[in-house]
Amino acid sequence: MEQRHLGRTGLRVSRLALGTMTWGRDVPEHEAADQLKAFAEAGGTLVDTADVYSEGTAEYLLGRLTESLVPREELVICTKSGRVADRSRRIDGSRGHLLTALDASLHRLGTDHVDLWLVHAFDPHTPAEETLHALDLAVSSGRARYVGLADHSGWQLARAATWQRAVPGRTPLAAAQMEYSLLQRGIEREVLPAAQDAGIGMLAASPLARGVLTGKYRHGTPADSRGAGTLAGLVQPYLDEDSRLIVDAVATAADGLATSPLQVALAWVRDRPGVASAVVGARTATQLASALGAESLCLPDEIRSVLDDISAPLHFYPDQDWTVL
Repeated sequence: MEQRHLGRTGLRVSRLALGTMTWGRDVPEHEAADQLKAFAEAGGTLVDTADVYSEGTAEYLLGRLTESLVPREELVICTKSGRVADRSRRIDGSRGHLLTALDASLHRLGTDHVDLWLVHAFDPHTPAEETLHALDLAVSSGRARYVGLADHSGWQLARAATWQRAVPGRTPLAAAQMEYSLLQRGIEREVLPAAQDAGIGMLAASPLARGVLTGKYRHGTPADSRGAGTLAGLVQPYLDEDSRLIVDAVATAADGLATSPLQVALAWVRDRPGVASAVVGARTATQLASALGAESLCLPDEIRSVLDDISAPLHFYPDQDWTVL
């Protein structure tokens, strides 16, 4: 699998990443083992997890599997901290919470460091400089090699990147993780340009729009799908008419290329400017194998252009002068 530099850093990551959000919940340990083995054998290196995934079980399973199945040194492990289960405060970006959470993650992962550590969301109640100081301390103490942010807006990301580069000794941001797909191109307005300007590599989360871009929902909601279960609320926003037209276009492109809609959608986002890696989550090793098959697919310019046009979000003022439209 092709390896790419993460932003303007020396860290190289596989251009497809293995997501573990459902490990320990929908994915049992034996299935997680099959996924990790298949991913590593395909040349994948970047594995994405978080302390809240299955209440820490995802990290625990990954730690067990790096002891018994795939050597730790062959993987680039990314984890996230900052989201909490406390209903009174769903996000905690305080220095104390973040560093305590990182230590707990390292314990579950069975390692003394992670390759990439991300603040999982923006905390409006904690000074940004305090949150960012936690990133500096994580790197200076050796607990994290590189750091970044997830689920931050464009101005939040730009401010943080500027702060980190304002004084020698602070750790520059290496990565940002945001949802990005043919059905969700909102980051192209400000977040992605901010990341590219600051030399921050983008990790595209949910590149298949929570499974909708696989085409499985074109003729209804399968009983065994995420859309029919606990994640129905996450899938439903992508089942409108506009989304259906985009999914139909992806399916048509897949037919013409003799491949699957999944691979077309994944290849599109993987090769967008600024994207370092696309994070793929799967319930089974068979599903993961289908996604890994996109590694050999390079979309023709004509097809990419059509998909760009049909999925283009509406951006008006200040991106363009609406008075002359």
